[in-house]
Amino acid sequence: MQPPAGGRKPTRTRVHRAWFVAAVTFVTIIGAAAFRSVPGLFIDPLHEEFGWSRGTIGAAVSVNLALYGLTAPFAAALMDRYGIRKVVAVALTVIALGSGLTVWMTAAWQLMLCWGLLVGLGSGSMALAFAATVTNRWFTERRGLVSGILTAASASGQLIFLPVLSWIVDTHDWRPAAVTVALAALAVVPFVWLLLHDHPADVGQKPYGAREFVPKPAPVPGAARRALKVLSSAVRTGPFWLLAGTFAICGASTNGLIQTHFVPASHDHGMPITTAASLLAVIGVFDVVGTIASGWFTDRFDSRRLLAVYYALRGISLLFLPILLAPSVHPPMIFFIVFYGLDWVATVPPTLALCREHYGDDSPIVFGWVLASHQVGAAVVAFLGGVARDTFGSYDVVWYASGALCAAAALMALVIRHRPSAPAPAAP
Repeated sequence: MQPPAGGRKPTRTRVHRAWFVAAVTFVTIIGAAAFRSVPGLFIDPLHEEFGWSRGTIGAAVSVNLALYGLTAPFAAALMDRYGIRKVVAVALTVIALGSGLTVWMTAAWQLMLCWGLLVGLGSGSMALAFAATVTNRWFTERRGLVSGILTAASASGQLIFLPVLSWIVDTHDWRPAAVTVALAALAVVPFVWLLLHDHPADVGQKPYGAREFVPKPAPVPGAARRALKVLSSAVRTGPFWLLAGTFAICGASTNGLIQTHFVPASHDHGMPITTAASLLAVIGVFDVVGTIASGWFTDRFDSRRLLAVYYALRGISLLFLPILLAPSVHPPMIFFIVFYGLDWVATVPPTLALCREHYGDDSPIVFGWVLASHQVGAAVVAFLGGVARDTFGSYDVVWYASGALCAAAALMALVIRHRPSAPAPAAP
């Protein structure tokens, strides 16, 4: 083969370091996703062993979910102050500690402390604000796609761990499952410490797609003060309340409802726990596809209209769920699982894009507060779902109410105003 004209050797195209950072972030979120798979699997075993009501267990899950959201904006500010690597490594360690300590609990308040407080605080620092920070620092192009991929990591972790954990709970006990979660979180810490770089400038590179080198900003002191300052500014704007409201309904209809109560609700209808957990894992399979596709759509279409479509379809599917639950799996249930999985967290990439559009450099922290509303909504339904089951003997009223809320979220998404891009500077 002859060399190219001019005698120059062909240049090799190197993969940008940003993609390696995104890959490490993906693996990190997968490892942390083990604890996200557990609450629905523990409700019946804890109820049977300790006699705690489902409302009491749901209250502990709701504390976990609320702290998951309320910690996120402070974690995003802490990442600006101390770096991504340190914050994430400490968060994973706290998750492992909280999950591991549950094996010795004998009272409901200990469940609140370990699974509610410790795992909630640790998971909040591993929330989607982590993915938003990585995306904003390392990418100026393909942000929608990358945010979709990183969001899908949580679903991938659910896919990996749910069948394993449900088998452990069914075959052995809930305690070995809790230990498995702790070990999974600890196993990721070395990857974070050795491979996760805080900023492109640390390795002398530009963000992916950037035309100019971006120097690493100085550490921002006063993480809590900055998080509250950003919140104080954001609450004065209409888009914040609409994004927070829609995302609260998103959390209520996913983490609070399906992730927490789908397994016990299916078990109420005679379905084995392992089968119900496997269906939840299948949701995770299609969640990966739907979220990555949503990121691709977000780079090309109006985020407000995407959100409206996602919420409307989710609401319709929830209205049909009560008539689909049965002792065995049948084709209409499979259709629901596939359909719901595609829509599970497809809302995240367009919500992130709208935060970037309206709040610029503060968008990771603003998204952290929007995520807090997501988790508060999840926490409310995690608790009320258990109370409804104790009161009415079934979950039907919860499915119908959540479907109606999703319809309201679709309308709210369409009301968010579009902020036009700043005009490009005129050529000299």
